[in-house]
Amino acid sequence: MMDILPFVAMFAVVYFFMIAPQMKRAKQEKKFAAELKRGDKVITKSGIHGKIVDLNDKDNSCVIETMAGKIKFERVAISMEASKSLNTPATTK
Repeated sequence: MMDILPFVAMFAVVYFFMIAPQMKRAKQEKKFAAELKRGDKVITKSGIHGKIVDLNDKDNSCVIETMAGKIKFERVAISMEASKSLNTPATTK
């Protein structure tokens, strides 16, 4: 029994510090992608800024209007952190 205890403890540490936070983040990103709507300003993970003009639920894609034109992206290509900072209203001090 004492031989197995260190392995169980290592697994518990790995789970609580690595696996659980990663699963929580994946759930938040999935929720963010599902809540996107037309008119939202977004930034893709590759750094392209634009505004959503069309959402397609069949293939989980969206059309983003940029200064160069319209581009079709997968919803998972939209950066959650950068896009949230764009859409929050600025607070004045």
